[in-house]
Amino acid sequence: MLITPAYAQAASGNMLGTATQFLPLVLIFAVFYFLLIRPQQTKQRELRRQVAAIKRGDRVITAGGIIGTVQRVREGTTEVEVEIAPNVRVQVVRDTITGVVKPQAANDSKPASEAKSG
Repeated sequence: MLITPAYAQAASGNMLGTATQFLPLVLIFAVFYFLLIRPQQTKQRELRRQVAAIKRGDRVITAGGIIGTVQRVREGTTEVEVEIAPNVRVQVVRDTITGVVKPQAANDSKPASEAKSG
């Protein structure tokens, strides 16, 4: 015969070899968890907290990209009345709100106390 029979090698029973094979997979999962999954969960938790605390006068962004001012929050329902233009009000489901816009102060070169006296 031209082909010699192949014999299976005996298993060494080395658990260290098996552990080192799975170690890179465990490390990759840990990196993904701490760099991608955990920050996203934190961001979602913060958004849920902001949406639950919406009150009249807050500026919000909807999933459709519409920015408006909250006019009325209906307790017991999932709807919020948002004014998107002067005298144009729409009903928005809370779950479609993707952000609450916080007003930002202007970047003045002087602090406010110095600007008033100067």
